[in-house]
Amino acid sequence: MRSKLLYQETEKTFALVFDEGDLFMENLLSFAKQEGLTAAHFTALGAFSDLKLGYFVPQEKWYRPIEINEQVEVIALVGDIALYEGEPFIHAHAVVGKADGTAHGGHLVEGHVRPTLEVVLTESPRHLQRDRKSVV
Repeated sequence: MRSKLLYQETEKTFALVFDEGDLFMENLLSFAKQEGLTAAHFTALGAFSDLKLGYFVPQEKWYRPIEINEQVEVIALVGDIALYEGEPFIHAHAVVGKADGTAHGGHLVEGHVRPTLEVVLTESPRHLQRDRKSVV
């Protein structure tokens, strides 16, 4: 993954370019820790070779896994970074499209990038704190 600081006034804006094979959530969390991010939001476009989504089942308070084991286009990927128990925590949702035009979406658990994923991440000047962690 490569990064470039695009803007810094009251908040920093970064462009992150993930490379083929990168684990998106793992690498983004590593970047958040490296930069000391305590509050941020991001959007992304690109593609995954495979990914795992989750669909929240309110009655059971857990995420039903949705695994997609084929190349998909990232139609939309949005999320935020906040502190949970003193550490950066990522909450993201994605909609992806398959070759036949069908779309699937949900809570993003993990995805392998292929061939690339471009993220614009903006840090907030104030801290965000989560009171609970999503369980997947």
